[in-house]
Amino acid sequence: MNSERATQTSAFGTRGKISHDSSHFYSSRLYAHQIEEDTSTPYVETPIPSENLSQIFTTSSEQMSQLPDSCLHLMVTSPPYNARKEYDDDLTLGEYLTLLEAVFRETWRVLVPGGRACINIANLGRKPYIPLNGFIAQIMIEIGYLMRGEIIWDKGSSAGSSTAWGSWLSASNPALRDVHEYILIFSKGRFKRESQGREATIERDEFLECTKSVWQFSTESAARIGHPAPFPIELPRRLIELYTFAGDIVLDPFMGSGTTALAAIESGRHYIGYEIDSAYKEIAQQRIKAFQAETHD
Repeated sequence: MNSERATQTSAFGTRGKISHDSSHFYSSRLYAHQIEEDTSTPYVETPIPSENLSQIFTTSSEQMSQLPDSCLHLMVTSPPYNARKEYDDDLTLGEYLTLLEAVFRETWRVLVPGGRACINIANLGRKPYIPLNGFIAQIMIEIGYLMRGEIIWDKGSSAGSSTAWGSWLSASNPALRDVHEYILIFSKGRFKRESQGREATIERDEFLECTKSVWQFSTESAARIGHPAPFPIELPRRLIELYTFAGDIVLDPFMGSGTTALAAIESGRHYIGYEIDSAYKEIAQQRIKAFQAETHD
């Protein structure tokens, strides 16, 4: 017999987590109009044609015609920020969000039920501040995704020593200097993944660390990778270990320099990427080839 007593939501919360009954909270009016989990639709998983597996396609991910419905398990991406970097188009905010919505609707189509979507994003500007994380969360919720939370990536000292502090030592116009980015977490239709016959690979200590809402690791060098805004391999690696099983398929609809593909290979998963810039695709393929050669030595 389990000696732990079941806990329930109380007025001031509770420290107990084993056999916790939170139904009282979720039956509140706060949740009356939230998207409900879809447990009635049968689970479907469609095989991907073998020639399309572990490939990077040089076409827009607004239409992933190479992929059938319900075939992928996880999407990890860091979309271009439309911040006038060399790889960005100069889109209006509305045009930029319309692009992301099209990609994430197509991602919904290709994810299996319960598949996860993880989006790394930084907010922009100061005059005024543009909260891209909020705009993207709203888009995802309107598509139908269930939001699972957000991770704060604390870049710490590796974020650089920005001096854009506005008014120096004065209350007239001080500006905050971001040393963090967001990773927004969603799932398609249901909370739980199909797990029968699948092998989890994450270890106990890493699971405990990765399920915290603040992650701390350094940024990646743009000069070393050859891309203006690469994310470190630790970011997709953690998400892949936490949200997929061995042999699953990971999508990055904005593949860039190929970091998500490297993390998938390292974790024993397959990858599929989309990248419209052929030069960045070439960088990604070179990195993948070098990584595979290194790991097979």
